[in-house]
Amino acid sequence: MQEREVRLRSGFGMLAAVLLWLAATVAAFAYGGVMKQFGFVYAGIPLAVVWVFLPFGFIVNGPNQSRVVQLFGKYVGTLKGVGFYWGNPFYYRTAVSLRVQTFETGVQSTPERKDATGKVTQDAQSRRMPSKVNDKDGTPIEVAAVVTFKVQNPAEAVFMVDDYEEFIHIQSEAALRTLVGQYRYDASEGDEESLRGHIDEVAKKLKSVLQLRMTQAGIDILDAQISYLAYAPEIASMMLQRQQAGATIAARKLIIEAAVGMVEHALDELSKKRIVELDTERKAAMVSNLLVVLCGHSAPQPILNTGTLYN
Repeated sequence: MQEREVRLRSGFGMLAAVLLWLAATVAAFAYGGVMKQFGFVYAGIPLAVVWVFLPFGFIVNGPNQSRVVQLFGKYVGTLKGVGFYWGNPFYYRTAVSLRVQTFETGVQSTPERKDATGKVTQDAQSRRMPSKVNDKDGTPIEVAAVVTFKVQNPAEAVFMVDDYEEFIHIQSEAALRTLVGQYRYDASEGDEESLRGHIDEVAKKLKSVLQLRMTQAGIDILDAQISYLAYAPEIASMMLQRQQAGATIAARKLIIEAAVGMVEHALDELSKKRIVELDTERKAAMVSNLLVVLCGHSAPQPILNTGTLYN
C-alpha cells in the first residue's frame, strides 16, 4: 500500500482559536441572558455545539511515533512529525510505534498460584516457554528465538494485516518450527550443518525467511537469534549419556594415539643410543608396561627390579 504523509495545522494556533471560540460562546450566552436578547442565545447554541467537537482535533505525536489517519474509512495519510497538531475532529487516528521492538518466541504460559484460601488462581505475570519441535531426525527439542523488528510502513501495518504484532508473533513461531525441522540438532560426521554446530547460519536463514513474510505488513526484520536450544526433558538425560560416551571415546582414542607414539619414540631412542639391547619378548613387555602407564585411569605404583634384567 502506498504511504503518503498528511500535513496538519499547528496545535498552538488552533488552541488559541478554540479558546477565543469558547470566549465568544460564553459571551453570547451571557449577553443574551442579561440583556434579554434571545437572538444571541440562539446564536450561541451552534457555537457551543461546534466548540464541543473542536478539542477532539488535537494530536500530540511523540518521537518515533506515527498516526495513521482515516476519514470515514478513507485513508488520508500518515503523521510522522513530532509535535502538537490539530486536524479534522472526525479523523480516526491509529497509533503505530516506529521504535525498535523485540520479543521472544514460545508458548504463552500463565503460572498458577494459590491464594490465602488455598484456591488456585492464575498469576497476572505470564511468561513464554520454549517451543517443542522435532528436528530432521524426529528428535524432540526445545527452541526459542529473539526477533528484533521495526515498522517501516505504518499504513501497511494497519491495513494489510488485522493485528501486526500478533501477525509477527505467529509468523515467527511458524517460521522457526519449519526451519528447525530441516536440520538435525547435532551433526554427524557427514552432515554439513546442524542446529547446535551452525547456529549463526540458522539464525541468518530465520531472519531471511521472516523478512519475506513480513514485507506485506510493512515490517523490517532487524535481527533474529536463537536464544534457547536444548533437548526435550524426556530425552535430555539419554542424550547427555550419549554425548558423554562420545566424548569419552574421542578422548581415549586421542590418548591411545599419543601413547603409541611415545612408546615408539622410546624404543627408537633406546635402539639408537644402544642403551640396552632388548629381544622381542622384552620389547613386548616394555610396550605393555608403557601403555598401561600412559593409558591407565590412575597413577601406577612403581616396582623396582633389584636383580638382573631377566630375574
